[in-house]
Amino acid sequence: MTGSEDLRELRIGSAPSLAAILGVPQGAKGIVIFAHGSGSGRLSPRNNYVAARLREVGLATLLLDLLTPEEEQDRRNVFDISLLASRLKLAADWAADHPDTAGLKPCYFGASTGGGAALRAAADDPRIAAVVSRGGRPDLAGADALARVGAPTLLIVGELDGVVIELNAAAHDAMQCEREMVIVPGAGHLFEEPGTLDQVVGHAQQWFVKHLGEAE
Repeated sequence: MTGSEDLRELRIGSAPSLAAILGVPQGAKGIVIFAHGSGSGRLSPRNNYVAARLREVGLATLLLDLLTPEEEQDRRNVFDISLLASRLKLAADWAADHPDTAGLKPCYFGASTGGGAALRAAADDPRIAAVVSRGGRPDLAGADALARVGAPTLLIVGELDGVVIELNAAAHDAMQCEREMVIVPGAGHLFEEPGTLDQVVGHAQQWFVKHLGEAE
């Protein structure tokens, strides 16, 4: 347990088995699976904050380590977008079969390199209902994958994150699905400036609820 009754520590899959934190509010209609950036995982303070706020509007959340501790020792794995995307698909498959989450439409929330992994995974999975990328690197998904994404996608970028703004704009143009790009004023790459992460939360809540419907 994590100290909160609505959160559960568990493990997903086997060979490898990935550590995860699941939260399922009553009446949830969708589950948001988090794809963390390089060097981060299920304990990411920013993503845990976002997850808590998403549960407030009736969205289930699944935060997981996309790599095992052993895999993290090889830095190549941290930037292996295909590998990370395969782990997100594993999580979506698990959620579809788990009693508490079966029937919930899956979504992805990606940060940094996780944004690229989320879009790569969504490109080959028609189940994904929506994607939100926070300070993401959607370009890492690859042009072919971006063109195949069918899930409505929201790209959120900080105003001070110059090069990443350009990369997101190019990815936005390469995509053919419903998509939107939002620039948060005064925000850097990590959205550490006062109030900026709350703006991310607001945009993410609206996007997921819009494409999943209000929780009961």
